[in-house]
Amino acid sequence: MKHDKKQEIGRQGLEVTQLGMGGAALGNLYAVVDENGAAETIASAYTAGIRYFDTAPLYGYGRSENRLGLELLRYNRDEFVISTKVGYSLVPRTAEEPPESPFVDVPPLDKEFDFSRDAVLRSFEESLKRLQTDYIDILFIHDPDEGISIQPDFDDPYSVSHFSRAMDQVYPALDELRAQKVVKAVGAAMNQWQMLHDFAVEGDFDCFLLAGRYTLLEQEPARRFLPLCEEKGIRIVIGGPYNSGILATGAVEGAYYNYLPATPEVLDRTRRIQHVCARHNVSLQAAALQFPFGHPSIASIIPGARSAAEIEANVGFFEEAIADDFWTDLRDQSLVAEEAPLPVSDD
Repeated sequence: MKHDKKQEIGRQGLEVTQLGMGGAALGNLYAVVDENGAAETIASAYTAGIRYFDTAPLYGYGRSENRLGLELLRYNRDEFVISTKVGYSLVPRTAEEPPESPFVDVPPLDKEFDFSRDAVLRSFEESLKRLQTDYIDILFIHDPDEGISIQPDFDDPYSVSHFSRAMDQVYPALDELRAQKVVKAVGAAMNQWQMLHDFAVEGDFDCFLLAGRYTLLEQEPARRFLPLCEEKGIRIVIGGPYNSGILATGAVEGAYYNYLPATPEVLDRTRRIQHVCARHNVSLQAAALQFPFGHPSIASIIPGARSAAEIEANVGFFEEAIADDFWTDLRDQSLVAEEAPLPVSDD
């Protein structure tokens, strides 16, 4: 596969590279990335041919957007694609202690969910300033379930839902921005597919960002959600292709899956996948990055990176040659769902 091959999203001529860059790490996710390291990471991605960068106000409470905006000023604006999000508003921090968050060393701000029209338009304008641009290529509705699907006791995708408010207030605002062409494509970004399925039914969306739910370890969206997206021409951006780490590290002690320590069942399934990888001399990371592209609705995959070395590694894994019989072997071992289309080699 070619990491810099482009895929179309929406109806305004927008194209994204198949390999993009997730910007959460640039917001100091779990650990500090210094300013020079962030700049080198972004520059390395651009030099490597990556032309799609995803971010959000939530990521470092504005820090990720600021860093991308500053570094991408070096390049022609029409040569790269930025996606960001609305739904989390950043407000001045009133408490003395920093908020509980996976992002460290954040500005003196706090986050709050606000899916009102005014908050969405205000968030959009603030993102334009941080990103130092006059338009956003892709604008996503961010976590209208308040991220409930990553909680350890998750069992109901609708236990927290801003779906109605998002459709009543956020979607019309995004649709207007798209009509004005200050946004080229609109969608929603979540860690679950069920509510995204409802958005696909109810609205005219260009794309969705599905994080962690269509990976080498999980293919449930292939049953109903992805077929609907294919039918409606909605393209999918895959976030979290390593499932929070385990598909990058393998089934090692302390491996993380879905933001928590991996269960024995997940560790066992990962080991079985690794055994197939070993038989075919395929890197687990390469299999993880390439697997989603078996489905025609997948436009791009956006692994996060916090260093130039990680960018280089991701490019190498994405372009690693994988023969078709590897994927067939995974299917024969019941490690890939029957409904999930298998990638086909370029040979």
